[in-house]
Amino acid sequence: MSERRPVWLTDADRTSYEPLSRSRIADALVVGAGITGLTSALLLAREGLEVVVLEAAGVGSGTTGGTTGKVTSQHGLIYRDMIERHGEPVARAYAQANQQAVELIESLVRDTDARCDHTRASALVFALDSGQMGDLEAEHAAASRLGLPSGLIDQPTDLPFQIAGALEFTDQAHFHPVRYCDALARELISLGGHVHEQSRIIGLAEHGDRVEVHAASGGSVTAGHAIVATLLPFIDRGGFFAKTRPGRAYGIAARLRSAPPAGMYIGAGPPVRSFRPWPDGGDTGIIFVGESHETGDEEKANPGRWGELERWAREHFDVDTFDYRWSAQDYSTADGLPYVGRSPLTDRTLVATGFHKWGLSNGTAAARIMTDLVLGVSNPFAESFEAGRIGDARAVKKIISDNAKVARMFVGDRVERLSPRPLADLRPGEGALVRADGSGTVAAYRAPSGEIQAVSATCTHLGCTVHWNDAENSWDCQCHGSRFGRDGQVLSGPAAEPLETVDLDGGSA
Repeated sequence: MSERRPVWLTDADRTSYEPLSRSRIADALVVGAGITGLTSALLLAREGLEVVVLEAAGVGSGTTGGTTGKVTSQHGLIYRDMIERHGEPVARAYAQANQQAVELIESLVRDTDARCDHTRASALVFALDSGQMGDLEAEHAAASRLGLPSGLIDQPTDLPFQIAGALEFTDQAHFHPVRYCDALARELISLGGHVHEQSRIIGLAEHGDRVEVHAASGGSVTAGHAIVATLLPFIDRGGFFAKTRPGRAYGIAARLRSAPPAGMYIGAGPPVRSFRPWPDGGDTGIIFVGESHETGDEEKANPGRWGELERWAREHFDVDTFDYRWSAQDYSTADGLPYVGRSPLTDRTLVATGFHKWGLSNGTAAARIMTDLVLGVSNPFAESFEAGRIGDARAVKKIISDNAKVARMFVGDRVERLSPRPLADLRPGEGALVRADGSGTVAAYRAPSGEIQAVSATCTHLGCTVHWNDAENSWDCQCHGSRFGRDGQVLSGPAAEPLETVDLDGGSA
């Protein structure tokens, strides 16, 4: 039976950092200790700035710890559409920013002596049938125009199943993302920086030439600039929650009975299947990712998502064991480009979001852009990623459509709450909206032992209704992607406050 935790978060001897418990003054504050935040912090510290990093949980424990660990500018079949939609200069900026991020990561691996299994490898999009080859050929033409290391090949020699062909980006990489983040954190501290875990931010405000934040752990930081690298900005003056959509994807780590492919692969068409070698799994280790859906989709958020991945893996590979299973979240923008830069209506707060499941390269590119903005240095990619942009007509249409969908969900959920299930019908190991005497409709989970945990069914972000995620035993909000534990504690934003605990004997606690 596979363990239900991210494969990258299994090391037992990791360094831990004390929560922020006192006031600090710094040149720069970074919120979030994933790849975007820690890269930003280290680049600033290298320029002589004193930097403080605050992390709500642990270093690399968020989306960075749930990625495939692919480091590549090959992001599926995106570049032909990007040229047609945004023009060649913008597409080239995105391509070059991500390709430069691949090189920057290798440089930082070397400089920090990161023991993170960094390995150069090709990244390939494979076509299962000849009908998909036209798309690969068009993508190759677009990628080549943008200066990317693209080529078309026939059947790769390392795949155990037949394909029609593949688009190959040479000299990309894969690595252990959390060990890499650990190395960045250690290097930051060696340069005089500070890292505080278990330090969730509860407020951020600008006062003249300073930014001040307060943490739930009791401390505060005053700094000249703040970089918010929290997947989706928790202080959202730019309306990013309304301009992005949250999605979850599922991963499994397995051992085969023979060596895995040396390259990194992703399918050209649905259902998306992505895989790469897993060095910690020995000579036969491999990772598969796929089964994406929008966060909060109660019908799709179930253990069957892993089952589908395992079925596909067994069909195409000689699988010995499945060792780990997990899922992760990311946000996608309406126009396909991340939002990176100065947050609207602020002077000294920078944000990065909307990486569309390619956050290791996009997050590193974003870190370079944001640190240049802090330092007052011109960055050639900043304009294309600009955080305050509205987008093209197609993006505006999608934003309107997405928010109309959110409005329908808000109303539909309110109707659903009028007829919840009886609490007595809740089975062990199940969570659902239920009717509780004296408390109305609540979100309740019955443990296998029979104990019930009940919390408010109303998301603390903007008041939508949470839904049970049977795959991960969490309460998820479909409106904007906030997630909460069974006890109501925040797992991921944009919500900053936990769900209210409900005492089923006497109402809200």
